[in-house]
Amino acid sequence: MNQEKLNEILRLHELWLADSPEGICADLYGANLYGVNLYGVNLREVDLSVTNLKRANLKGADLEGANLYGANLQGANLEGANLQGANLEGAYLCGADLCGADLCKADLCGATLRDVDLSVTNLERAILKRANLKGANLRGANLHIANLQGANLQRANLQVAYLCGADLRGADLCGVNLPEVDLCGVNLQEADLRITNLKGANLHKANLRKANLYRANLCKANLYGANLQGANLEGADLDGAYLYEANLRGINLRGVDLHEAYFEKTNNKNNNMNRNNANT
Repeated sequence: MNQEKLNEILRLHELWLADSPEGICADLYGANLYGVNLYGVNLREVDLSVTNLKRANLKGADLEGANLYGANLQGANLEGANLQGANLEGAYLCGADLCGADLCKADLCGATLRDVDLSVTNLERAILKRANLKGANLRGANLHIANLQGANLQRANLQVAYLCGADLRGADLCGVNLPEVDLCGVNLQEADLRITNLKGANLHKANLRKANLYRANLCKANLYGANLQGANLEGADLDGAYLYEANLRGINLRGVDLHEAYFEKTNNKNNNMNRNNANT
């Protein structure tokens, strides 16, 4: 699509947003907008589904409510863009820059966000089910009540990210570095947390039922009231962990480092547990 035609479509869209009778809602379905400059442009509610926006400049653009289903946004600049409520289901965003973008309530189900910069991004209540976030930078991101069910977060940077109330059921966090992260009340049921560093993490009342914590570092972690029923803790480090009122039902804790762990009022019925090194 040439620039002249695009400019006219966007002019009519601006009129449509202003409720002008001359306005027309922009329809850019399937358009080739490779490398286009849309810096700061108002693209609210535009249909950009299956559009090629590879390497496009969308910095500061307003894409609230836009339809970007299946769009190619590889290497696109979306820094500071407004994507509230946008549909990005199945979109391809590898190498895109979303630093500081607002993705509150956006639908990113099945989206490819591998190695994407999502630092200090607002993803509150966003849908990221089955999204590929491998190697993504989520440092300082707001993931409050976000749905990350079945998401791939291997090698992702989640340092100082806000995850309270997030749904991480079945998510892959294998080997992720999460020291002192706040996971209070987070649902991690059946999550893959093998070799994950959760040293000093706050897992107060977290749901870790049937989670795989093989060789995970839970040293000095707060597991007060956490549900660990049926979790795999083989080779895990629970040195100094706080497990007051935690549900440890049916767990085999043999071989686990329980040195100075605190177990008062835990539910450990039917456990195969060595308390010799535990603080009870």
